[in-house]
Amino acid sequence: MGRPCSLAAALAAAALVTGCSAPATSPAPTGPGASSGPAATTAATPAGGASTAGSPTGTPASGPRTAPDGRPFVVNERADLDEPWALEFLPGTDLLTITERSGRLWLYGPDGMVEVTEGLPEVVDAGQGGLGDLVAAPTFAEDGTVLLSWVEAGQGGSGAAVGRATLVTEGSPRLEGLTVIWRQTPKVSGNGHFSHRLAFSPDGQYLFISSGDRQKMEPAQDLSNTLGTIVRLTADGHPAPGNPFAADGSPADEIWSWGHRNPLGLAFDADGRLWASEMGPQGGDELNLIAPGMNYGWPKASNGSHYGGGEIPDHTPGDGFEAPYVWWTPSVSPGSLMIYSGDAFPDWTGDAFIGALSGQALIRVDLDGANATKADQWDMGQRIRDVAQGPDGSIWLVEDTPGGRLLQLTPP
Repeated sequence: MGRPCSLAAALAAAALVTGCSAPATSPAPTGPGASSGPAATTAATPAGGASTAGSPTGTPASGPRTAPDGRPFVVNERADLDEPWALEFLPGTDLLTITERSGRLWLYGPDGMVEVTEGLPEVVDAGQGGLGDLVAAPTFAEDGTVLLSWVEAGQGGSGAAVGRATLVTEGSPRLEGLTVIWRQTPKVSGNGHFSHRLAFSPDGQYLFISSGDRQKMEPAQDLSNTLGTIVRLTADGHPAPGNPFAADGSPADEIWSWGHRNPLGLAFDADGRLWASEMGPQGGDELNLIAPGMNYGWPKASNGSHYGGGEIPDHTPGDGFEAPYVWWTPSVSPGSLMIYSGDAFPDWTGDAFIGALSGQALIRVDLDGANATKADQWDMGQRIRDVAQGPDGSIWLVEDTPGGRLLQLTPP
């Protein structure tokens, strides 16, 4: 695995600013089921070397400035990684955590790139498996607690697991006391659609976990398992009070929403609404507004088609399923979701950013309350796995490939 391009210089530069952008697409109608086609992409080539730009000192007088390649951000290369999966800035620190599917965990900060070598789980690194997400618990500043997800083996096959641990960042970085608090049920054969994204509610009380359908489809319409669902737990892994199917017993008492295929992005907006980006079949990728107890249709409704040509009924009013607020056909393969709240790109505050895998793009969706409209789709030249916001408001990406780069986007 490669290390940061000129580590000391890159890390010093990384403490600086933020950024991101390119030509816009034509707006689409707002509301559920509003978008029926793909946002247009640009053909811009990613910027090459690291930037030495300083922190932004003000807001542009009229709209975002553009980089020499025409995009409203500069792409700064910070490190080379091996199939990175998730990014998380640790609250109260200058450290960025980076997971790799192989099971490795890295800390990136002013002192360089350091590997966390102790206390990690054993992972099944096959297909879409491996080490997945990592989020800081609301209590991280006091006790160093983090939550992480991974794929494990067990009776019946494999499945996602979520654990709590203490992340020690001083001295020799390590995880201590890793304890599993949730398992995707049941374990099944195959190596796809684990999802296992994590997000805490804004009040810090509840942990949301996306649980993919494991490419089995029909379980997403069955509340007797957690495949094809988003679950809502207490911070220690118990079914959260007030869950919509609590009366149905375990595991339905964990489920917040169902009828999902492969939801790889979870994020809350400033008003506490939960949004999820979901990978559809052949076409029909989705951005959904998640509501308790609602059924999002998979595999009975989708704006895409089965691979091989089998048709699926489109989402239609009155079909009993929640329609996506935005969808993409052809597919872009959304791999993540971040809702921007920084100051570096003030025109984008409150908007959703999606890393596109097959689309090899960074996508912006304009969020206005509960309305969503396609805005921009910037060609990044590589599969984009995760998107994160830095403490300074910069936007960070990782490429989903061996040798995939860690990129920081800063204003021009």
